[in-house]
Amino acid sequence: MDGSSLKSAQLLELMRQHLATDAGKELTKKVGLVYQLNIAPKKIGVDEEIFVVDLKKGEVTKGPYQGKPDATFSFTDNDFIGIATGKTNPQIAFIRGAIKIKGSINAAQKFTPDIFPKPAKL
Repeated sequence: MDGSSLKSAQLLELMRQHLATDAGKELTKKVGLVYQLNIAPKKIGVDEEIFVVDLKKGEVTKGPYQGKPDATFSFTDNDFIGIATGKTNPQIAFIRGAIKIKGSINAAQKFTPDIFPKPAKL
């Protein structure tokens, strides 16, 4: 994802490549939901970059979703990396207020570290 200073952008680029693989296509069939991620460098709501992980079409794009995503998450760059890599429990992060969620809670519960490719090194 060009022009981003976020560490999350590197992970989302890996995700984009992963969705083009057979494993990624299986994931798209299994999940079939659209997530909008509002990722801020330091503080939720400040200088956020918006990405869409579309697990219906199997693509990752930068910019707001055209339409209504199944769930929208807001978090900081570090919290997103922690959740995506499995170092942070998403439920605990939500309770702490490190994640804000809008939309379907059922859809949000399917947004787990399992949907992300395992990065060799970030």
